[in-house]
Amino acid sequence: MDDVQRDLNLMMVYATEGYAKRHGISESEAFNLFKKYNINNYFRKYYGVLHTQDFDEDVFFAEDLIERAKESALQGTNK
Repeated sequence: MDDVQRDLNLMMVYATEGYAKRHGISESEAFNLFKKYNINNYFRKYYGVLHTQDFDEDVFFAEDLIERAKESALQGTNK
């Protein structure tokens, strides 16, 4: 495993744990949400920027992605 992959894995673990803690859910539930909303794909896509930020920013990024996906889904059901 190269350094980039190791860093990406570390970011995903921290973001999953941080999200779980901030939202009072289990890490397993957070992992399932990340999987449902393809959060790891976004982390891969934006790794170039994310790896330069504080780990807490990774949690905020994941929160924003999930919130936007939920809002989009709600808007789709209201049409």
